[in-house]
Amino acid sequence: MSYDLLIKNGTVIDGSGAPGRRADVAIANGEIAEIGKITEGAKKTIDASDLIVSPGFIDPHTHYDAQICWDPYLTSSSWHGITSVIMGNCGVGIAPCRPEVREIAAWDLVNVEAIPFDVLSKGIKWEWETFPQYLDAAERRGKGINLGFLAPLTPFRHYVMGEESMERAATPAETAKIKATLREAVAAGAFGFSTTTAPQHIGYKGRPLACRNASRDEYKAYANVLQELGKGAIEMALTKSVSVLSEEEYEFLDFMLTESSRPVTWLALLNRDDLPNACQDTLRQADSLIRRGGVPQVTCRPLIIQIDLRNPFIFANLKSWNPVFNQTAEAQIAIYREPGFRNAFREALKHPDIFSGKWERLEVKEVFTPAMKPLEGRTVAEIARERGCDGVDAFLDLAIEDGLNIQFTMALFNANEDRIPELISDPRTMIGLSDGGAHVDMLCDAGYCTFLIGTWVRERAAMTLERAIQRITSEPAHLFGIRKRGRLSPGMAADVAIFDFNTIGSNKRGEMRNDLPGGGRRLVMPARGVEYTIVNGQVLYEHGRASGAMPGQVLRSGAC
Repeated sequence: MSYDLLIKNGTVIDGSGAPGRRADVAIANGEIAEIGKITEGAKKTIDASDLIVSPGFIDPHTHYDAQICWDPYLTSSSWHGITSVIMGNCGVGIAPCRPEVREIAAWDLVNVEAIPFDVLSKGIKWEWETFPQYLDAAERRGKGINLGFLAPLTPFRHYVMGEESMERAATPAETAKIKATLREAVAAGAFGFSTTTAPQHIGYKGRPLACRNASRDEYKAYANVLQELGKGAIEMALTKSVSVLSEEEYEFLDFMLTESSRPVTWLALLNRDDLPNACQDTLRQADSLIRRGGVPQVTCRPLIIQIDLRNPFIFANLKSWNPVFNQTAEAQIAIYREPGFRNAFREALKHPDIFSGKWERLEVKEVFTPAMKPLEGRTVAEIARERGCDGVDAFLDLAIEDGLNIQFTMALFNANEDRIPELISDPRTMIGLSDGGAHVDMLCDAGYCTFLIGTWVRERAAMTLERAIQRITSEPAHLFGIRKRGRLSPGMAADVAIFDFNTIGSNKRGEMRNDLPGGGRRLVMPARGVEYTIVNGQVLYEHGRASGAMPGQVLRSGAC
């Protein structure tokens, strides 16, 4: 027998957690045909001597809903051995969507996922109205990697209720219609649905994102869809205070697990300086929910963000900042100058949540006014001391002086890296939170898989290589019900990452490029050590170079 592709002499780590073994991997018709000592020939042979052969990595938390329109390779994720992604997280997306309200849907992405409106207006093709049509449009387009979709609740509520979805709960009749469209989406292949209760998730013109207005009766109806169909999962951006689970949120998780009879994954557990025991307290508190299918998500990286005050996402949970959103730069500058705005900001910082007000950690990354160049690399705290003012005034004044172009950077969470292993090693958690495709000029954690292996396995020995690969392959596949991905065994889809364990990795900070539609800026994260990426049996990358192939598929629940 002659195979399509033969991977010879590699160390195979199959994604199950079992010890690695030296073996060959044969691929035919897009599937794993055989693993062992293989003597038959193949149309193409890869010598994987001294390399690791693993399942392609699966990213459970991305926001590539719009980017699939202009970037079939879904960079930066695909550079890092990721062969499948789940998008449509956090209740926000662009389908279903009626033609007359496309701008509102785009502004939701601007506000929640910090993707510039100009990029969306130039890049989204709008080849659909319903969610099944959105999946079909993705199917027709070229795809480098596999695309899995959650049904985000906000556009479903807006599709039925219009702008009133941002103001109130649905009536019983509206709830029935939303449930029907949601059922249609899951039946067509969505892997469940997503929502958010996070106060920083605001929609069009600063109003609450539509899914935040859903009632308990609504959620019962929507969760029942998954129970009735017997498939799918629910993803929720849940914790109003990062890493802290309130009694109300605990009860909500309990309710959703009961009404759906399906897994529920929620965001997020991130170590905080001000509440060092928050993550472990929440894990203990939620233990009974976790045993029933509740899965908190964690990240293996320090959460380092790059921000500017043109798109001030991290302040969206502060009511005093709501008037700033979706305004011209001139209008924003006028608001930032107001003493009343500054005083309200100072008051809000007395009860920090996302931003702690630690100005000594907020660093000037990049400025665009030549006279301000000496400030690059300095902290806001240092500049405030020199100017004889507090951090609030220095921060806002610097932004105004640079026409809101100035870029700041800081480690927002997981700043103490020594505490990351206790989260990523805990079997009660799922590693993810890349946010791939979102916050494009603020952060890029799409390289978390290579960072996990390079930093926490090779350099820090926080877990075995077999366990690390299991955590980023078969575990997310199992949670969402992606049955043919996440492991290397005969009959499984031939999604494969081949990497050099001695060099694999990625940096903590990304690099800025102007490669979005219309020349928009984004942070990207280059990869190291990923020698080959294979999707459905075809080579996508070889030694970091794209092959030009488009072997990706739209993954559909119950058929993947």
